[in-house]
Amino acid sequence: MLVQVVRDGVVLALSHRSGQGRPLLLVPGVMADAASWQPVVDALSTDQPVYVLNRRGRRPSGPLGDDYSVGTEVEDLCRVLDELGTDDDRSGGVDVFGWSYGGLIALEAARRHAGVHSLTLYEPVMRPFGLQALDALRQADEAGDLDRAVEVVNRDVSGFSAEYVTQLRRSPVWQALRPLAAPLARELAALNEHAVELPGYGSLPMPVTLLLGGDNEGLPPYGEPFARISAAMPRARVRVMPGQGHLAHAQDPRTLARFIVEALDWAHRKDPSVTAGHE
Repeated sequence: MLVQVVRDGVVLALSHRSGQGRPLLLVPGVMADAASWQPVVDALSTDQPVYVLNRRGRRPSGPLGDDYSVGTEVEDLCRVLDELGTDDDRSGGVDVFGWSYGGLIALEAARRHAGVHSLTLYEPVMRPFGLQALDALRQADEAGDLDRAVEVVNRDVSGFSAEYVTQLRRSPVWQALRPLAAPLARELAALNEHAVELPGYGSLPMPVTLLLGGDNEGLPPYGEPFARISAAMPRARVRVMPGQGHLAHAQDPRTLARFIVEALDWAHRKDPSVTAGHE
């Protein structure tokens, strides 16, 4: 089921699984939309209503817009939080999960919006990130070459092998990735233009769980920004997912769903004043 929220004339579409009580909102990063996160939603063993945001630039949501920035995404998310928190039985706020770029957007929104009850963040990223690929992505964007954009993000940002990309190109997944690459150059540019105030993350009052794929611990491109963010958030609980990388939503959605539910259970019991730490 799809629901729509409108901000300044731009439609923001969300998938919706019905449930009871406080909503859970998933915020995907680049090269992903609600459809690609549906296997995780299907595996979530929670009775909460679950929403997945199709961020702007993903159909059926509206376009990025002329003045696109991380601030645009944050304002969008705050508008969605306003809408999801209006029902009487949802006065306790919204549980927010963010992945990658979506994790950064969720962090920034949590600094501004009082309706975030808890945060679960899977390898959030921050600048500098993927700068070595930005020129190639801009060239692919100018040429309208979505195949090249998919190749660049997998090879030059995520660091996958040429063999992996060749196999990916032969799979049905490639056709799903092509339209998701359309906003990629502008999203990556916006990420790298956004100045992060790390100390502000450390003062967030809600329970926070940071999820890290064990294969990325301490390694670029995802482990390094994770380490910087987690160091700035000493009260956050860090959970390592053994054997996982950055794409558990696609490669092992059941395991990721289990870690998300565990984080929600912990958050619902959590006193935010208690130091959690690495597990």
